[in-house]
Amino acid sequence: MNNIMMPQKWRLIDESNMQNRSPLESFAMDDTLCHLVGQQLSSPTIRTWVHKESVVLGIQDHRLPYIQQGMAYLIAQNYQPIVRNSGGLAVVLDRGVLNISLVLSEHEQTISINTAFDLMVNFIKALFPEAANKIEAYEIIGSYCPGTYDLSIEGKKFAGISQRRMKGGIAVQIYLCIEGNGSARAKLIKQFYEIGLQNAETKFVYPNVTPHVMASLQELLRTDITVAETNVRIQQLLEQRRFDWEIAPLTASESDLYAYYLQRVFDRNKSMLGE
Repeated sequence: MNNIMMPQKWRLIDESNMQNRSPLESFAMDDTLCHLVGQQLSSPTIRTWVHKESVVLGIQDHRLPYIQQGMAYLIAQNYQPIVRNSGGLAVVLDRGVLNISLVLSEHEQTISINTAFDLMVNFIKALFPEAANKIEAYEIIGSYCPGTYDLSIEGKKFAGISQRRMKGGIAVQIYLCIEGNGSARAKLIKQFYEIGLQNAETKFVYPNVTPHVMASLQELLRTDITVAETNVRIQQLLEQRRFDWEIAPLTASESDLYAYYLQRVFDRNKSMLGE
């Protein structure tokens, strides 16, 4: 973490206990923080968040030929499907998955896409020093939502990273499968794609999910590490590295800005779904 791109002052927003909210609310929160941090109205921010059983779908997922049947399957498995108005593909969220956003400003200097990704990789390695030498970043073929910055240990993916850029701010987001069975989550998405495709030919090539290439950190590290413990590790890491940090929820005026972005997220989602 000690490199030129890592700010020395951080704001921490912990929403890991607000699990009953829609993932759309989390998208609005990161948009709000991008605005605030990008315009230097807030310090760089670390946000942690957890959602109850949901599957966040990308635009391409919603274009599956039998998407309604696919979504009905997810609901039958007690997972709420949500469609985000951005790229990326299906991702599973549940109480065993910790999401972290590092929100940075480009006011002082431009931050390249790869540099922002590398920053998150280094942050995760610092968070799990017992596995730092084993964590690799490359695309895991057969995983759901595959990408160049999939994080894995011995070829099994436990995390994926994405970015959101707006208003001079960058939200580098990661989902960490901490607890539970990683391949079971992958099986859910594999079945979703099989039902949503039903062997139809499409221009877009959807992932051929191979469940055994995904696992949780509990499985990979053979420990009983939890989401709550990982959340505590973040604060301990900031203390160990002597960063200036404080826990600071949104102020009243910042909450007004959040309400604006929340309405925008819901309006765009409805428009995209044709509601």
